[in-house]
Amino acid sequence: MRPIFVNVGERTNVTGSAKFRKLIAEGNYPEALSVARQQVEAGAQVIDVNMDEGLLDSVAAMRTFLNLVAAEPDIARVPVMVDSSKWEVIEAGLQCVQGKAIVNSISLKEGEAKFIEQAKACLRYGAAVVVMAFDEVGQADTADRKVEICKRAYRILTEQVGFPPEDIIFDPNIFAVATGIEEHDNYAVDFIEATRRIKAECPHARVSGGVSNVSFSFRGNEPVRRAIHSVFLYHAIAAGMDMGIVNAGDLPVYDDIEPELREAVEDVILNRKRADGRNPTEVLVELAPKHKGGKGEAKGPDLSWREQPVEARLTYALVHGNSEFIEQDTEEARLKAERPLHVIEGPLMDGMNVVGDLFGAGKMFLPQVVKSARVMKQAVNYLLPFMEAEKEGKPRESAGKILMATVKGDVHDIGKNIVGVVLQCNNYEVVDLGVMVPADRILDEAEACGADIVGLSGLITPSLDEMAFVASEMERRGFKIPLLIGGATTSKTHTAVKIAPRYPAGSTTYVLDASRAVGVVSNLLSPTEKERFLAATAADYEKVRAQFARGQTNRARATLKEARDNAFTPDWTAYDPPAPSFLGTRTFARYDLNELRRHIDWTPFFASWELVGRFPDILTDDVVGKAATDLFEDAQRMLDRIIQEGLLEARGVVGFWPANADGDDIVLYADESRQTELARLHSLRQQMIKSGDGANVALADFVAPVGTKPDWVGGFAVTAGHGELELAAEFRAKGDDYSAILSTALADRLAEAFAEALHRKVRTELWGYAADEVFDIDALIAEQYRGIRPAPGYPAQPDHTEKTTLFKLLDATAAAGIELTEGLAMTPPAAVSGLYFGHPEAHYFGVGRIERDQVEDYARRKGWDVRTAERWLAPILNYEPA
Repeated sequence: MRPIFVNVGERTNVTGSAKFRKLIAEGNYPEALSVARQQVEAGAQVIDVNMDEGLLDSVAAMRTFLNLVAAEPDIARVPVMVDSSKWEVIEAGLQCVQGKAIVNSISLKEGEAKFIEQAKACLRYGAAVVVMAFDEVGQADTADRKVEICKRAYRILTEQVGFPPEDIIFDPNIFAVATGIEEHDNYAVDFIEATRRIKAECPHARVSGGVSNVSFSFRGNEPVRRAIHSVFLYHAIAAGMDMGIVNAGDLPVYDDIEPELREAVEDVILNRKRADGRNPTEVLVELAPKHKGGKGEAKGPDLSWREQPVEARLTYALVHGNSEFIEQDTEEARLKAERPLHVIEGPLMDGMNVVGDLFGAGKMFLPQVVKSARVMKQAVNYLLPFMEAEKEGKPRESAGKILMATVKGDVHDIGKNIVGVVLQCNNYEVVDLGVMVPADRILDEAEACGADIVGLSGLITPSLDEMAFVASEMERRGFKIPLLIGGATTSKTHTAVKIAPRYPAGSTTYVLDASRAVGVVSNLLSPTEKERFLAATAADYEKVRAQFARGQTNRARATLKEARDNAFTPDWTAYDPPAPSFLGTRTFARYDLNELRRHIDWTPFFASWELVGRFPDILTDDVVGKAATDLFEDAQRMLDRIIQEGLLEARGVVGFWPANADGDDIVLYADESRQTELARLHSLRQQMIKSGDGANVALADFVAPVGTKPDWVGGFAVTAGHGELELAAEFRAKGDDYSAILSTALADRLAEAFAEALHRKVRTELWGYAADEVFDIDALIAEQYRGIRPAPGYPAQPDHTEKTTLFKLLDATAAAGIELTEGLAMTPPAAVSGLYFGHPEAHYFGVGRIERDQVEDYARRKGWDVRTAERWLAPILNYEPA
């Protein structure tokens, strides 16, 4: 006899139902109640209520909705599962629920003490509790890990807390199968096997799970997803699964599923080998389009383009980034061609030429081009074995070979990767050496591979010096090939003034962005255009150098004494700095990615793909709206997967220290006695001539001077990049540059969101000087709040070496797993660090260019010689060092 299964209705969850989220956001609670009512009528025996959405006051929404539910007898007759990633929301829900509630969820991820504290609170409220198979190490993926964590939690709950075992519901983590990643193939089997063992080894405990997770890789194909849910539950319930979060009214009967589909799904769920030897995931992927459509019909996509000749079909696939039939069509083209190489040089390159023309005409955009490259790579990879089998075959001739690298000390490569993909789309061979590549390796590899061009990339300011060094080494070693310069901190002026003069034997060209790369490379390698292009570039750079020289002589600056006399001076007699809630550091490990998601500023994400416009307006833009919308949808799908599967991990650390300003320095003390100096932060002061009431600001101005009042300064380091490099490498190994770049861009956005979310937590809780601040994502992005978080290496403090002091104070490597390279870039690359200033008048500013007198003073304060100071401050010097 199969056990009784409890359906937990999932549609009253703002993260799982767009309709419910919209109703709650609009305050349409009567209609939202109808969603709950429909779930109960459809057979849900519990309703899962979740209000975790970025623009909602989740506590207020939870209270309002559950109070209304309590007054609806036809809904209140079933238990409520109070679901949130935030304890304050769960507690608010427990205070409203009548009868016995279920808490979803608690876990051991923050250690036993926190777990016991929350379990005792649930016990006081008389609630049953869902316990995730998640501990200090991470989410359990294998059956052994699931069982190990659940048994440990069971012992703690029953032996230490006194929790009734029948009120313990374990969630051993349902993860997506059929993702195309071999390691995921056994996830359903692991859950089913873990369920069987947990039920045997943890008497009276229950097992539950979020069923929709298992089908995540088929998002968008609801008939197939429903079949996966039904087959999964068929086997999981037989193993002892008691309950699950699932759309109760939307499950097909196991026996009613079309037999071919049911067999294919069962092969995937049970990870069993097929008799024909084919991969079960590939079989289901091929079968899925037949079943795509409405709930009652199997309707496929528009395939009218499949009626065209194979050459047109290949072009269509490349332009639309459609890989569904690419191998089939490539094979058809191969059979028609004399040699497999001719397929690449013929119809495939013809298709990529169309892509290039559309891109150049502004009718395709960077994300679409990168998708096209992914399809092209798949076709070429299919043909490679046939070409290798041709003994007389010659390697395909490329339009040129470009060697690319991110220079030593720098770890950022999104822009470089995009440029590489675009060049490959245009038949250039790209040799990418990766990140943190020293000059000698770049030049050795360039000689070894016979590169036609060398391209250098960098993001942080120390990379500028390293690029100049590479240029001088190319001159010393007798290179004559062109050098390309690109990256966020580079510019035409810096290239013309600092880099090009180091390499007179060759040409040095600044490349603004990926859309310009093909034109620059084409001109540099063209027998007919090269001389004209070089002459025009040389003349342009000569004008830039002359203009820069004029600016050097005409740029008046205040002396350091004059600037200090005009410092920003708040009225310290009228302001008492508030103390933070703790001193020292606090670590935030495995920070909730769902929480970070709601803090994302999407506008820079589109800019990294060269789609210019403010989010969300960019989605409806007349020119780039379609490309932006497609990219955004891809980003949402990948972000869903990253969060569901734990592909990225966010860690951070925050610290607060007693502080006072000592001139332009900030002294941090070991304790509140302020007798022992713990560290000293050094700030730089603006030296531009100010008019009117304008002050020459330094960061130290925002801290109470020594001898006035006690004050405090905070610091932080966060990353969302643990797993970033591995995930990108995994995509790249499959020839999927689009997903590799997309995942890296999302990691960067999550890191910036982490910095924003943690700063808000500092303002409202940890330092608490703005405890009543209301969450408003637009206000956060516009920095309409009290306090600032300036970062070393950025305009308010351009000296990257201040990171070393900050990292020592925070013990950031041990606490958050973030390291500094020799160039003081942070790794993982998706990382942010900085200081916290809480004064009401603290504001962001740029130091701008500084004079020799401040450089000499700064060197003295830092314990450097002047030459070292000039090296680290080179981008802001207002004079040419001797």
